[in-house]
Amino acid sequence: MTALLTLGGGFLLAVVWMDLIFDVQALRGSRNEPLPEPALASIANYYRRVTTDARPMNLLIGLVMVATVLGTVAALFRGSAALGWRAAALALGALPIALAQRRVFPNAVRLGARSDSPEQQSALARMIARDHVACFAVMLGFVAIQLFAG
Repeated sequence: MTALLTLGGGFLLAVVWMDLIFDVQALRGSRNEPLPEPALASIANYYRRVTTDARPMNLLIGLVMVATVLGTVAALFRGSAALGWRAAALALGALPIALAQRRVFPNAVRLGARSDSPEQQSALARMIARDHVACFAVMLGFVAIQLFAG
């Protein structure tokens, strides 16, 4: 079970890393001004491709998220690591996945549609970038628990 959870966490880290390659453009410059159009277009086009145009392959990410959370719940009740580590793994695995499902993915779809003003698109891009940084850090903790406490 630990190997599968490590694999799921590693896969999700890789996905967020790829997103961060584009998100870094949103973290530059002033937060009070819209992003330059080339940066905004780059980020929005990426999110359109990975959230909308990539169907059904983008569903694999959701499947890995569900499998990782369900596996972590199962490990909570049947795992061999100390209960505190198993509970921490569940929290560290479920929190970034819940954030991605509830906020990041809908915001990425909206940004990819490019139907908002440049100011609103810039705010969305910055929010997605901050959320991805947080998701990466927390998921890294999940993987570390799988590697060292499992």
